[in-house]
Amino acid sequence: MLRIGSIAWNVSDTGRASAFWSGALGYTARPDRSEVLSPPDGAGPQLWLDADDRTHLDLHTDSADEQRVEVERLLALGATRVEWEYPPGADFVVLADPDGNLFCVVDTSAE
Repeated sequence: MLRIGSIAWNVSDTGRASAFWSGALGYTARPDRSEVLSPPDGAGPQLWLDADDRTHLDLHTDSADEQRVEVERLLALGATRVEWEYPPGADFVVLADPDGNLFCVVDTSAE
């Protein structure tokens, strides 16, 4: 089932943003990635603080097969594929909604 796994939030200073959003939401930084804030109970989307990326949703799937099915379903609903330079072994697909807002469909099975 497709779900909002994280929100990538464009910020100019990840340290300052981490302090602010941790205080505002009660989220805590992941020990392995201080720019990723997680809800205290683990339920709900993570907040990824990024100075280089656009603000967008990361929609999570549980497998590569599910990712393929969901991408096709989203395309049928009106999403479009976005030209993107993917790194080797990318676990995500970049799409745009009908208004042009970018989002990613991520296969989380490798995490």
